[in-house]
Amino acid sequence: MSTLVFFKLLAIFVIVAIGWIVGRLKWLGDERHDPARTLANAAYYIFVPALLFRTTARIDFATMPWGTLVAVFAPLQLMLLLVYGWHKLALRRASAPAPAGEAAVPARTDETAVPAVRAISASFGNTVQVGIPMAAALFGETGLQLHLSIVSLHALALLTLLTLLVERDVAHAAAREAGAPAALSRMLLLSVRNTIVHPIVLPVLAGMAWNLTGVAIPGPIDEVLQMLSTAVVPLCLVAIGLSLGHYGLRGAAIGAVALAAAKLLVQPALVLAAGLAAGLRGLPLAVVTMAAAMPTGTNALMFAQRYRSQEAESTAAIVVSTLAFAVTAPLWLLLVQWLG
Repeated sequence: MSTLVFFKLLAIFVIVAIGWIVGRLKWLGDERHDPARTLANAAYYIFVPALLFRTTARIDFATMPWGTLVAVFAPLQLMLLLVYGWHKLALRRASAPAPAGEAAVPARTDETAVPAVRAISASFGNTVQVGIPMAAALFGETGLQLHLSIVSLHALALLTLLTLLVERDVAHAAAREAGAPAALSRMLLLSVRNTIVHPIVLPVLAGMAWNLTGVAIPGPIDEVLQMLSTAVVPLCLVAIGLSLGHYGLRGAAIGAVALAAAKLLVQPALVLAAGLAAGLRGLPLAVVTMAAAMPTGTNALMFAQRYRSQEAESTAAIVVSTLAFAVTAPLWLLLVQWLG
């Protein structure tokens, strides 16, 4: 691993540690004020939307390497759906009708978002804070350009699908709790509306609409968006530290290790296989595989906190996967060099 990547990882842990210390010392308030959730909401509703809109509005779709991107995002979405489906099935089994003479145990409403939250923890990588310096250090300008094309579509390809899935689950659970039949048309309409009017999806769609006009973002507006965007990384990392100080790793370690293993081992293996099948070799194969091998991104915690589900596990998955990345990344790089 290069010195640049090592120091980037070190900086991430230092900022998370600062958040943890601040949380333990209660400088931002105690549990009643929930500073971790406040910071996460600020990131989710203000700073991240600015970043997503600006990024999407500036994509040059004409120069995108679409064949390579399909080889990346098809297995990423497959991974997302597999994890979601597995936990969705487990949730259904837990809330299945009990045998005659036994009381059924329905799934709690706070468990509705578990499949989607675990899916994002196992599939959404830290392609910015860790991925960009890694690509720049290991693959040079050409590799960095390819990595940035992956970054530009990362949220659109994964978060939009996840939001649709979780909003559908939430709408279905709300209908069930109200004791009313879940009318398919109404549930789909509610799911689509909540998916579009969403702090992650709406800025992406708005950015794409702006992009299609061919008009550059006016300078003063772009300056505001850029300033808001630069706050995303430190804000999210401090929120992770606060959340870690609040929840700790107790009770979440086993689930976090499983999610980290899926993210660091299974996902890059799927992308590597898809890349080889698509005929990728050399630098493109290395870039897409290492992009998939990134640790869990901070958006996993933002997503968990929005739906108030698995916050401790998502926090632990981010920390565990980032620590383990220092070991798994060189192994994937050696394997890709051997195959490519």
